Amino acid sequence: MTTHFISAEIELEETPTELEKAITAELQKQGEPLRWSITAVNEEAQTVTVEAVVTA
Repeated sequence: MTTHFISAEIELEETPTELEKAITAELQKQGEPLRWSITAVNEEAQTVTVEAVVTA
């Protein structure tokens, strides 16, 4: 098992539930997410920056 630190920019969604689903889907493209957090919100661009640790 190898762990990787990744950062992703994801579109801001209408509800917190939709945002969580979008984050999980994006992270699973890179591997199995162990933990993640939203580290920044860009209101102008309507995006969030997510940092995560995933296993591959």
